[in-house]
Amino acid sequence: MIYVIAKVELNPGGKEKYLAELKRATPSVLKEKGCLEYGPTVDVPTGIPIQVPQRENVVTLIERWESVEALKLHLTQPHFLEYRERVKDVMKSVSIQVLKPA
Repeated sequence: MIYVIAKVELNPGGKEKYLAELKRATPSVLKEKGCLEYGPTVDVPTGIPIQVPQRENVVTLIERWESVEALKLHLTQPHFLEYRERVKDVMKSVSIQVLKPA
């Protein structure tokens, strides 16, 4: 099993459209072979000193996949590619971190 933390930085004013399109695509992703968890999160202000400053234009996806191979297959799925096309105008950057249990 692997974890994926995907950080999506959005252009100002793009969060609402991005989240709507992600919500539209998520059921198809959850049906993919090897997908164990897939969902968006946004920063919560807590006042905890070690927390990074709140990022208004960032959505973080928390994902769990059975394997790297399942993740790679996900990146080629038509519904994923269509979603990426629909949100490209509001996305500034995207990066992922792939982790495994220690």
